[in-house]
Amino acid sequence: MKAIVQRAVDASVEVENETVGSINNGLVILLGVTHEDTEEDARYLAKKIPFLRIFEDENEKMNLSLLDVGGQMLSISQFTLFGDCRKGRRPNFMEAAKPNQAEELYECFNKLVEDEGVKVETGEFGAMMNVQLTNSGPVTLILDSKER
Repeated sequence: MKAIVQRAVDASVEVENETVGSINNGLVILLGVTHEDTEEDARYLAKKIPFLRIFEDENEKMNLSLLDVGGQMLSISQFTLFGDCRKGRRPNFMEAAKPNQAEELYECFNKLVEDEGVKVETGEFGAMMNVQLTNSGPVTLILDSKER
């Protein structure tokens, strides 16, 4: 599993011009699933992301986690994170998981994060979405459950 983690002042996701998820002060997660991923990969990221110390404390040091600041998470399924652009000009998405497996692990990840005490908003799996965010910092990190 790959996750793009972006610290956000605010963020929202629309499907067919309707807002389906929005947050203030938190993290936007773009989550990609590959066919080799299991619930263990979802668990690893769900135990890592809410505890990343990437929010500033009173001394302007990145020392606080999403849980410390009472932040929210906007989770967006993103199969294109497994796009391979090495050959030609059109990405190859052969490494992305099939929709059934990807949706199951995406939902698993979201539930595990909620179990940590984080309010999770989501997009709509498989839909064409418009995501808007104000990236704070900017802070953007890439996590891969296979690179532990």
